Amino acid sequence: MTLIESIETAWKTAAKARDPKKDVLAGLKADVKNRQILDKVKGAGPADDSLVLEVLKKAAKQRRESIVEYQKANRQDLVDKEQAGLGTIETFLPAQMGREELTSIVRAVAAELGAVGPKDLGRTMKAVMERIKGKADGKIVQEVVKAEVAGGK
Repeated sequence: MTLIESIETAWKTAAKARDPKKDVLAGLKADVKNRQILDKVKGAGPADDSLVLEVLKKAAKQRRESIVEYQKANRQDLVDKEQAGLGTIETFLPAQMGREELTSIVRAVAAELGAVGPKDLGRTMKAVMERIKGKADGKIVQEVVKAEVAGGK
């Protein structure tokens, strides 16, 4: 079953049960559909799991940013709503890597590239992001790369 099929199945189940998750899932379906349309206009092929994964990561990132802003504004009701939506989105995302596993990957990539200082951050970051393919948050990857490559080991 593809990722979009999983989302549609979950949406149908939530709609039948009158579960509030149905709104989040409907939004995800719409975002994927909009992205498919945009890609067709650009001449891309049919949607696959990588496209759906990109949409899910973007939606999760937006929710995380919203949670931070709502916390600053002292709006716990909206924080709770966004956290519930984020939890629903995260069920479709691949499991996130632990910091230790990420650190070992960064060290291996840095050794392969011969990265030793701040000038090598971008090159190392790009190689690490290609290797992990969305299994870790970009901000966390950036922190680890800075610590391992530029900051002093």
